[in-house]
Amino acid sequence: METHGTALISTLAIALSAAFVAGFIARRLGVPAIVGYLLAGVAIGPFTPGLTADPHIAFQLAEIGVALLMFGVGLHFSIADLVSVYRIAVPGALGQIAVATGLGAAAGLAFGWDLQASVVLGLAVSVASTVVLIRALEHRGMTGSEPGRVAIGWLIVEDLVTVVVLVLLPAIASTGSAADHIGHIALAVLKAGALTAVMLIIGARVLPWVLERVERDGSRELFTLAVVAVALGIAYAAAVVFDVSLALGAFLAGAVLSESPVGRKSGEQVVGLTDVFTVLFFVSVGMLLDPTVIRDHPVQILVVLAIVVVGKSAAAFGLVLAIRRSAAAGLVVAASLAQIGEFSFILATTATALGLLPEEAFQVIVAVALLSITVNPAVFAWAIPRPRHPVMLPG
Repeated sequence: METHGTALISTLAIALSAAFVAGFIARRLGVPAIVGYLLAGVAIGPFTPGLTADPHIAFQLAEIGVALLMFGVGLHFSIADLVSVYRIAVPGALGQIAVATGLGAAAGLAFGWDLQASVVLGLAVSVASTVVLIRALEHRGMTGSEPGRVAIGWLIVEDLVTVVVLVLLPAIASTGSAADHIGHIALAVLKAGALTAVMLIIGARVLPWVLERVERDGSRELFTLAVVAVALGIAYAAAVVFDVSLALGAFLAGAVLSESPVGRKSGEQVVGLTDVFTVLFFVSVGMLLDPTVIRDHPVQILVVLAIVVVGKSAAAFGLVLAIRRSAAAGLVVAASLAQIGEFSFILATTATALGLLPEEAFQVIVAVALLSITVNPAVFAWAIPRPRHPVMLPG
C-alpha cells in the first residue's frame, strides 16, 4: 500500500517531470511554457489514461504555489510605478474589467447559468496573467518602456481588484437573507481591512527589521528560510486569525516588503522556489481539466475565447485612446490582455469550492485559459513586431 509519504514523492516526481517535458516541448514550438504545464496536468490528471498523480496532494501543493505567487506579486507591487501611470492604468483597468465582466456575465446567462455563476465567469475572464505579460514584455525588452509600464500598471490594478473579489466571495456565497449577505460582506471587508492595517502599521516596520538582521548573519539558506517563513507564515496567520484567504495574507506580506531593499533581495532569493511551486499550481489546474469539455461545449468555449482575445482587448484599446494615449500603448495593453491565467484560475477554483460556479463553467474557464495563453504570442507578434535582436530569457 502506498503511504502518504511515498504518495507525496510520487506526485512531485510525476508532476515536475511531466511539466519539464511538456514545458520544454512548448518552448521549442514557440508557445509559452505555461501551456506545457497545463497540458502536463491534463496528461497526468484523473480524466486521462496512463500515469496519474494524486490530485489531492497536488492541490495542497498548489495552495503553496498560490501563496508564493501572491507573495511575488506583492513584492513586484510598486506604489511609485503605479502612481506614474495611474491616470491611465486605474480608469482604464476599471473600465475594462467592467466591460469584460459584463460581456462574460451576458454570455453566462445566455448559456443558461445563474446570475452568480455568470458574474464570476465575467470576473474570471476580465483579468489577465501577470506571469504571461511580464515574460512577453521581457522577451521584447519593453518592461521599461512607457507602453510596458502602462500595461504592467494596468495589470497591477486588475490584481488588486481580484484580491478584493477573493475577499468578498465567501461572504457572497453565504446563505441567508439580503441583510445577512450585507452583514457577511461588511464583516469580510472589516476583517480584510484590519489585516491590511496591521500589515501596514506593524508589518511594514517589523518584517524588514527581522529580515535585515537575518541578512547580516551572512547565511544565505537562513535568509531564504526566513523569507519563505514570512510568506507562508503570514498567509496562514491571515487565514486563521482574520479568516481571509491565504492569497491576501501572502500578497500583503510581499507588498509591505516591496519598498525596502531587503524586500527586493528576498524576492531574488526565493524566485527559484516560487517558480517550482508556481509550475505545480499550473499543473494542478491542468489536472482539473476534462478534455471532453472541448467536445461537449465547443460553442461556450469559442464565445468565451472571443470575449478574452477580441472583446476585452478591443475595449482596452478603445479606453487607452479615449484617455488620449498613443495607439502604440493601446496595442501593447490590448495584446497583454488577450489571455487569462493564474488569477482566473484562483477565482474559478475558489468560486467552485464555494458552490458559486458550476463544474461546466469551471471547465470552460480552464479550457479558454489554455487556448488564450497558446494564441497570445501570435497576438503579441501581430500587435508588436519582435525586435531585431530579442532578449533571450530562460523559462
